[in-house]
Amino acid sequence: MDFLLIIINIIIFLLAAPLFEGVVRKITAKVQSRKGPPVIQPYYDIVKLLGKENVTAGNWAFGFAPVMALSSILAAIAFLPFAHRATALTEYADVITVIYLLTLGGVSVLLGALSSRNIYAAIGASREMVTMIMVEPVLAMTFILGAVRVKSLTLDQSMFHVSEQGYIISVVIMLFLYLAALQAFVGRQPFDLSEAETEIIEGPFIEYSGPNLAMFKLYIMLKQMFYVALFVGVFIPFSIGIYALDAVVHLLMISVIYLVIALVGSTNPRFRIDQAVKYYAVLIAGALLAVGMSVYGI
Repeated sequence: MDFLLIIINIIIFLLAAPLFEGVVRKITAKVQSRKGPPVIQPYYDIVKLLGKENVTAGNWAFGFAPVMALSSILAAIAFLPFAHRATALTEYADVITVIYLLTLGGVSVLLGALSSRNIYAAIGASREMVTMIMVEPVLAMTFILGAVRVKSLTLDQSMFHVSEQGYIISVVIMLFLYLAALQAFVGRQPFDLSEAETEIIEGPFIEYSGPNLAMFKLYIMLKQMFYVALFVGVFIPFSIGIYALDAVVHLLMISVIYLVIALVGSTNPRFRIDQAVKYYAVLIAGALLAVGMSVYGI
């Protein structure tokens, strides 16, 4: 059953991530008094791109980047104990493994953008690098806080620390910090700096088309759902004990978080890069405080 959960995890994410993306687009359109695309439009987009021709930049890195990005997030999903149930691979991973895989996806975006030799892609890559440097530490601190509480770096124990030991002040602080960082994690307004369609025209992905762009689009959707599912798994550890029911409940919780993401993104203008950096700095300071408090059991 544990090996089957790996396949189930990946199937759930592959099917649900584009659907949640479509829901976000629809809600954004409604808030802005537009009809908007159908909810299943992301599926159409991916299928259409898979049928188009790839444009190459004449180097191996350009074609390798989307494959590496998609592979990294699928590997992270395979490790994730979704619906409070560990897979066969979860015990072989620790928090450092997941952080590495998520960072590898971001590095893949940078690699593809810089190898395209496009100025807009380079600007998008520089913004993506700033976001990685300033936001990923909040994710790392979330894992570290759990590791400090259970005195273990294993993924399942550090994720389930709330369900096993309950909430304390530092956990509540980290919960709000993760929520505050979530918009940046998923690259939605006001933190969609690296793509910024009206400024740098899709940024890192401007030179991509066809299956390569489809892989990057799917990577982004899966990464967004992964961060939301991670929040639900760590901070809302509700479990009935039956996997199918737990999966449905977790997907409903994830849909609520996506609703918040859509409303925040559709009602806030994009931050300037200097505003975003100041915001990220506050998040890092707060995360360090939460980890420090957890060391003393507060």
